[in-house]
Amino acid sequence: MENVAPAVQGRRRAGRPPQPVLGSSRITKAALRLIARDGYKGLTMSALARLLNVAPSALYNHVSSKQDVLLLVEDHLMAGVDISGFAAGTWQQGVRCWAWSYRNVFARHTPLIPVIAVLPVTNAPQTVKMYEAVTAGFQAAGWAPERIIDAIVALESFIFGSAFDVNAPAEIFDAGELAADAPLFTQAVARRGAGTGAAAGAAAGAAERPVSSSDAAFGLGLEALIDGLWAHRTMAR
Repeated sequence: MENVAPAVQGRRRAGRPPQPVLGSSRITKAALRLIARDGYKGLTMSALARLLNVAPSALYNHVSSKQDVLLLVEDHLMAGVDISGFAAGTWQQGVRCWAWSYRNVFARHTPLIPVIAVLPVTNAPQTVKMYEAVTAGFQAAGWAPERIIDAIVALESFIFGSAFDVNAPAEIFDAGELAADAPLFTQAVARRGAGTGAAAGAAAGAAERPVSSSDAAFGLGLEALIDGLWAHRTMAR
């Protein structure tokens, strides 16, 4: 009887193992990992292609330039900013919700702040959606249309700077050997945070946990901005 070789089960097909599909989401996540590891200057198309384990030509099939990658990153971050407060409450509540969320998102991605802060919103759908919701919240509260963008920019300037402060070293205001030359400043630093935690925690939605110095400073500044901007909402230029 002729011997018949058994069929080979599960034989691997010839060629390279399958790769995950290269798309916008995968490119965005890789870009964020690259920036977190090497800083913004480390984000190059060649470095991104290496991290994705693809040829540069494959990457260029999806994005035409580093600018396109940055738009993907910008949209990803802005999609994480909470804009629900404008529809659910007062203008003040909407601004608080939006601003705290905005600061927290960028506190996790500070290397991108100098880039995103000056990056045009052109062709970034999630970013434009965020600004549209904020603008609608301002208009519903009776803001003069010509003052809305200036108010948003004023808030964003404070938000971006405060995001850096989240990651500042605890001893940033330690005068060291010069403490005796600045007794008032040194005393104020030592007293920082006394009696301010509850208000900042409530504003941040963190009343049940200790509040950091950066939270207290952000809460104080944000409330001052909200009060000041509200007083100017209908004033002519």
